[in-house]
Amino acid sequence: MLISYIKIAFRNLVRHKAFSFINIAGLAIGMACSIFILLWVRDELSYDQFHENAHLIYRLTDNVGDFKAAVTPAGMAEELIVKMPVIKNITRISKNQHALFEVGTQKFQEKRLMYTDSNFLQMFSFRLMQGNLQTALLSSTNILITQDMARKYFGSDNPLGKLIRIDNKENFKVAGVLENIPANSHLQFDFIIPMSAIENKEGDLIQHSWGNFNYYTYLQLDKNTDLTPPGIQKLNTEIEKIYKKHSPEFKINFHLQPLTAIHLNPGLQIDQPGHGNSQYVNIFFIVALFILAVACINFMNLATARSARRAKEVGLRKVVGAGRFQIIGQFLGESVFISLIGFIIATMLVWLLLPLFNEVADKKVSIHMLDAKLFLSLFALALVIGLISGIYPAIYLSGFKPVKVLKGKLKSMGGNLVFRNTLVVTQFIVSIVLLVGTVVIYRQLHFIKDMNLGFEKRNLVYTRMTGDLWNKLDALKSELKQNPLTSDYSIISDLPTELVTGTVDINWEGKDPKSQVVFPNIDVDQNFMHVFQMKLLNGRGFSNSFQSDSARFIVNEKAVKAMGMTVSNAVGKPLYFQGTQGMIIGVVKDFNFKPVQQPIDPLILRSNRWGGYVFVRTNTGNTEATIKALEKINSKLNPAYPFEFSFLDQDLANLYKSEQRIGSLFNIFAILAIFISCLGLYGLSAFIAEQRTKEIGVRKVLGASVFNIVYLLSSTFTRVILIAILIAIPISWYAVHLWLQGFAYHVAIGWGIFAIGAFAALFIAWCTVSYESVKSAVANPVSSLRSE
Repeated sequence: MLISYIKIAFRNLVRHKAFSFINIAGLAIGMACSIFILLWVRDELSYDQFHENAHLIYRLTDNVGDFKAAVTPAGMAEELIVKMPVIKNITRISKNQHALFEVGTQKFQEKRLMYTDSNFLQMFSFRLMQGNLQTALLSSTNILITQDMARKYFGSDNPLGKLIRIDNKENFKVAGVLENIPANSHLQFDFIIPMSAIENKEGDLIQHSWGNFNYYTYLQLDKNTDLTPPGIQKLNTEIEKIYKKHSPEFKINFHLQPLTAIHLNPGLQIDQPGHGNSQYVNIFFIVALFILAVACINFMNLATARSARRAKEVGLRKVVGAGRFQIIGQFLGESVFISLIGFIIATMLVWLLLPLFNEVADKKVSIHMLDAKLFLSLFALALVIGLISGIYPAIYLSGFKPVKVLKGKLKSMGGNLVFRNTLVVTQFIVSIVLLVGTVVIYRQLHFIKDMNLGFEKRNLVYTRMTGDLWNKLDALKSELKQNPLTSDYSIISDLPTELVTGTVDINWEGKDPKSQVVFPNIDVDQNFMHVFQMKLLNGRGFSNSFQSDSARFIVNEKAVKAMGMTVSNAVGKPLYFQGTQGMIIGVVKDFNFKPVQQPIDPLILRSNRWGGYVFVRTNTGNTEATIKALEKINSKLNPAYPFEFSFLDQDLANLYKSEQRIGSLFNIFAILAIFISCLGLYGLSAFIAEQRTKEIGVRKVLGASVFNIVYLLSSTFTRVILIAILIAIPISWYAVHLWLQGFAYHVAIGWGIFAIGAFAALFIAWCTVSYESVKSAVANPVSSLRSE
């Protein structure tokens, strides 16, 4: 019987090629979209899962008021493992460092050098391809490199024992080669040097410091530890007690963050780059479900539209003895058969388009043909989709009365009108929500791109000071001044896109002793305000004419507010900051020095006496010449280091690459979901046109115009879509409002956005149904009334 059902299903597909194509295309596209999304979601959820003890590893984070950071003091690790037996292992990791690497005649500036404790490889499961796992990080002169770096510097030679010179100062011996770091690791690095190399240079200051928050601290807990939220909170409290013994007046809270939760929680400052977002994972998972639902509804509507053509078939089967459950089984078998065809096509589409998807999503997602678990899951999904899609048409078609069907007296061939309209309403609720989401994402991304950051970001080229430039600051300034191309320069301590400083070591008149606000700071020179085109609200900027400016400060509006002052009276007030007693000489208008997801913090500007980054504002048309002039200055003063440069506006754009990628993916899937919805709407319009063929013929005979007929058929859908709009608007408002909460600065949600979504939905619907409406309106009434 199963073979018979398959034959009948195949014959029906061949007989009605257009409907079959639309049916299978809708399911295939819907399943392909959902597979892509589920692969992306699976990849996002897989971060750091490959570590053997991932469920036992936690990162220690902290917060001071609203300032939440991923870094902790270096000295904590040594004491925590002694005083907390529940901690089986603990290791510290530095932020990624910049350094000049030299092997023979090869020199490269590397940006992914990491310092770790010697037990790093005992805690994390990064595979060591060459070298001894137990001893690789014991010596302070050892270095571990990845396979890519081994090929880059040593080609096909064995790198073990070879020397790498760093920053023209120290030689490190290659003690191991690591397998390339998996893409789904939140730790991304190319080189590892033991932490003892820093301790040898800076002594016990690093090993025992409890004041400077500079390192990421990871703990591996004992396997018998209580990992429930109350158990983890108990450990947090114990850690805080240990810290308070060293800094009793410092109000800080510590939190153990699961290793596998780090990637999807981007809310911490001074964190590793490249985070995902759990909100996006949830959004896309819901979108996948929506697309599957739309594809199923599409199938139901198309199957219902064909019901008139299969009514006599059902009647004849019942006459010859077929029971209702047999007919249900037949139609469910057909829907599963069609679903499996759609699944095969969807799998082929995914396999063909996966490289393009990876490029758009910036992923390395792959499908392994031997991944039985994945294919069984997708196959089961196809079966479920087939059953869900076919259940309503099967129950409806199997309910036909053979006497009425065979006598042609069945009045309605469309089943329950309320149910069918509910399906269409559901489809267009999804479509409108996706349309509104697309518009909001587009506007927010353009808002980020064009928003006023408080300084002029365009035409700013910069280079990082390296090597001898730190010892030749005066000579560097002289060279920059003498060249007209580089004379509009400023030297500051930190990039405005990567400010990672913060301290509570600050005091002012009238400060509440209980107040504990974190103040970031940047060291800037006398040209900073001019080069960055900042707006000074009161006072003055730094100047070489005032020798005392080394003990003077400029503050932003947020700092003025935090200190209980006003812009007009802040200048001249005394201020103590990080060991320096000085005075406020200026107030600068607030400017963004962190991503727009984070609000502007209170900021202290100090006079820069050391260096950091050289910024030059270029004139239009002179950018290339300015870069060459900077390169010439670097070659003259710092010949041992290769010249590198970047543009500030490009760095700012890179901060929002994740949002750009998410926006692109959302737009693609939204368009495809709307396309599938239109297929379903087309199916329903075909059904109604088929159901009302004789009525339309009578109306035309009685004098109805083409416009009257088109209006008659279109008004049915218009009412349904208006209901969908009324339901979709509050849902879409809540959804976009929830997403925009992740940004400290965002576009306003006006009613125009919802009007665009509603009008677009109506327009798309009218365009979709117009074909069948016009086709029915221009048909010859003689054909439909011949049998009457």
